[in-house]
Amino acid sequence: MENWNEIQENAYGGWLNNPERGENPRLVISPVTIPTARAFVAWTHRYLAPPVDAEFITSVQTGSGTLVGVVFVDRPTEWVFDDGGTAEVICLATDGTPNACSALLGAAWRAARDMGYRRLTAYTRIDGPGTSLRAAGYRRVADRAPRVGWDTPSHPRASRGADDLARVLWEMTVRGGRP
Repeated sequence: MENWNEIQENAYGGWLNNPERGENPRLVISPVTIPTARAFVAWTHRYLAPPVDAEFITSVQTGSGTLVGVVFVDRPTEWVFDDGGTAEVICLATDGTPNACSALLGAAWRAARDMGYRRLTAYTRIDGPGTSLRAAGYRRVADRAPRVGWDTPSHPRASRGADDLARVLWEMTVRGGRP
């Protein structure tokens, strides 16, 4: 059996003992301004240009205050889901910090639920594993056929390159998943 020091040395490939990681490795959910969030997405997101606006935006920072991720939540892009009780994660971007995606997805659900939404949806590309969504309690609902870009009439969005891949619909609901 390993002792505590050996466990610390092995955790995260030595990340816990790395002096460059800063004083506080905890992730903190915090508010963020639209211009800051848009700039962060422009800097980090591989496929999408930043959304113009959203119902709400939240961020995650390290304990030392470094911005490591943002999530934009708005009305659903598909009109059949726009029932007044459903919101959608329209953009999520991180700098790769471990657990930042899951922290943002969980925070987005809690905020949406507190605002009265009963369902929060998100889409991923078919080639994405959905690990962070599963970790946050979302469940895979359906596969969607390919279409060019993420742009829809209700949410015009610029895409960075061709991405006519199939998509996967995920959801978190008040009745299902982890509330």
